Amino acid sequence: MNPLLQDFNTAPFSKITAEDYKPAIKTEIENTKKEIAAIAKSSTTPTFENTTVALDFTGQKLGRITSVFFNLNSAETTDEIQKIAKDISPWLSEFKNDITLNEQLFKRVKVVYDSRETLVLTPEQATLLDKQYKSFARNGANLNAIDKTILRKIDAELSKLSLQFGENVLAETNAFEMHLTDEKDLAGLPESVQEAAKETAKSTGKEGWVFTLDYPSYIPFMTYAENRELRKKLAISAGKKAFQNNEFNNEKIVLDIVKLRHQRANLLGYQTHAHFVLEERMAETPEKVISFSNDLLQKAKPAAKKEFDELESYAKKLDGIDQLQKWDGAFYAEKLKKERFNLDQEILKPYFKLENVIDGVFTIATKLYDLKFEEVSNIEKYHEEVKTYNVTDTNGDFIAVFYADYHPRKGKRNGAWMTSYKPQQIKDGNNDRPHISIVCNFTKPTETKPSLLTFNEVTTLFHEFGHALHGMLANTTYNSLSGTSVSWDFVELPSQVLENWCYEKEALELFAKHYETGETIPMEYVAKIKESASFHEGMQTLRQLSFGLLDMHWHGGKSPETITSVKEFETAAFAETKLYPDVEENCMSTAFSHIFQGGYSAGYYSYKWAEVLDADAFEYFLEKGIFNKEVATRFKENVLSKGGTEKPMELYKRFRGKEPKPDALLKRAGLLNN
Repeated sequence: MNPLLQDFNTAPFSKITAEDYKPAIKTEIENTKKEIAAIAKSSTTPTFENTTVALDFTGQKLGRITSVFFNLNSAETTDEIQKIAKDISPWLSEFKNDITLNEQLFKRVKVVYDSRETLVLTPEQATLLDKQYKSFARNGANLNAIDKTILRKIDAELSKLSLQFGENVLAETNAFEMHLTDEKDLAGLPESVQEAAKETAKSTGKEGWVFTLDYPSYIPFMTYAENRELRKKLAISAGKKAFQNNEFNNEKIVLDIVKLRHQRANLLGYQTHAHFVLEERMAETPEKVISFSNDLLQKAKPAAKKEFDELESYAKKLDGIDQLQKWDGAFYAEKLKKERFNLDQEILKPYFKLENVIDGVFTIATKLYDLKFEEVSNIEKYHEEVKTYNVTDTNGDFIAVFYADYHPRKGKRNGAWMTSYKPQQIKDGNNDRPHISIVCNFTKPTETKPSLLTFNEVTTLFHEFGHALHGMLANTTYNSLSGTSVSWDFVELPSQVLENWCYEKEALELFAKHYETGETIPMEYVAKIKESASFHEGMQTLRQLSFGLLDMHWHGGKSPETITSVKEFETAAFAETKLYPDVEENCMSTAFSHIFQGGYSAGYYSYKWAEVLDADAFEYFLEKGIFNKEVATRFKENVLSKGGTEKPMELYKRFRGKEPKPDALLKRAGLLNN
């Protein structure tokens, strides 16, 4: 029997083989089609219950199976799984179109939607009805038969292209290694970084040290290695991922994706892909996003230019470098930061043992939201490194299952993300609780040391855990509105706001303890962490804005039909935010997975947008106390538990009492007076 077709609570990883996915997905697509046909062909008068609600509860088994599959395709992929993904993605795209282009079904949905003024609905029910109708209208339900066929072709092609894009980036990441055999080349690198590189070499049967493009290897090398030529080699290798003359080149894929997205938007009556996407976001229009970005750019650019000039002068004074290059930035910034604040990342790491940081984030969640985390061994894992937890509230009521996967390995894509194996919903009087996962790529333990995190890794853990809280504390009726199913420019608020606790003495004292002595992090370090938090914030802001503006150029500008060179287009898009000289053999777009593989197309600006929200929200905590129960409860009840049940600005105002202003962000970033 296929384990995926049996009823299961937590995912039965040990029983699943790769051969199980295709037949299970095929079967459940057919079963869901039957559920939908029963609604579409019903002879009863369409009502909110028999149409809107019934439709929302279809395809639940299919959703569970595909979430298991696609989560593993990101966290524990194989050649076989990647091949299956290519086969099933067009099926799922076609199936999605079968629903949204089903005329009988849409007629029933439209009857309920058109009678909405006469219905007595809760805000959540009204939102469900509105989103459901728009999901049809925005995906072609009002098109004629010929255009519906064109739309199906576009969607099938897009699903294939984005998968291929991601596979090419992963292949390029895995294909590169820098093998060093001369100890002189390690000058400047902390002992822990050298040890990790030695173990990487050993694992591949080599003598010496191996550095890769995985972040825990790449970032320390770029930050500490004194050998400028080797930094250059590594940086250029990272920058030309999927931009080389080989089978993994993504240039044509990028152009094909943006052309198809533009065609799709036009077909549906929108000017650009960005107009289509932003209609359902807090920002609403590309014009508003560009205005928001340019406003921040105007405030950040003078500061960024000043910081860059200062860094260049510092590099010249130190090493006689006339022109600061991309491979110099992290190296000299770290030296300058250390000199200015007398703060070395390596001095901090012993206070951030991974297990202690995990305990810390759990303790903070307990203090704020009354949650308890118990590590358990009776939940199946997809890899032995994964940790599993039962989450309860302080009354002992079950809240969620939580999976955590912390270290890089072959078959796991770079970066960090939160995802779900089972959504929360209330059905037949039962509150089905969610199964939530976070996946990271943190420094691995070595033979002599546990996993010691950089401060950046600490904030990353808090960030992903903030997303996890959004998923775990979900408390809505309909799973399509539950947890992180919110406007994309609102989804980063819970994650980014939690990062703020990493900078507070009261929070750090809970978990920042030396892994050998147990000594709490010295308060002068805490003061320095806080003081240095806005170091080079102008340059950081410019960098984030550059990515967001590149995204908007690809998706909100002129017709992509006229674009012939990915590199030239990107260079023009970066013109207003450029600080470093261009590197001819590098291109960002060909590896910009957020917008060409993930869900951030026409949405990358949302990181900065959410920073405005998070700075404003955390200011409220600071006013009342960072563990203030009243503020935490307001945040839990109006943001974390509410998912996408109402407009985000309404939820935010109910929590905060007013609309957010960018002042708190500018103040925190030290950009108010520049």
